[in-house]
Amino acid sequence: MKVEPGRAPYEKEIENNLKSIQAEVGGGLFQPLYLGAGIVLCCNEEGKLNGMPPNRWLGNDIICGPFFLVGENSEGEFVSLTDRQMQLARDAFAQPEQFTGEEPELEPKVTIFTW
Repeated sequence: MKVEPGRAPYEKEIENNLKSIQAEVGGGLFQPLYLGAGIVLCCNEEGKLNGMPPNRWLGNDIICGPFFLVGENSEGEFVSLTDRQMQLARDAFAQPEQFTGEEPELEPKVTIFTW
């Protein structure tokens, strides 16, 4: 399921290879985020740094740029979403969000961990 800024989510077949995944998130590095229920959100890891438009809230953060949702199998490989997962994703991201551009969460931040 593809989710783009300002648009409702829609079903899309995506080839399961690096080039296709990178193309779907606007190029560059992609970041998989596990959402639960066997659903993985794949977004551009540098969406905020690259100035991509804000897309959807995810918890206390904002995902910038296009993203897509996939399922995962027992080996951690990407697979198609089940009907139930599609409905969960549709419900969670159904409405395009409105942003002012002033949200502090739009500022890129770096977290440094030391040992």
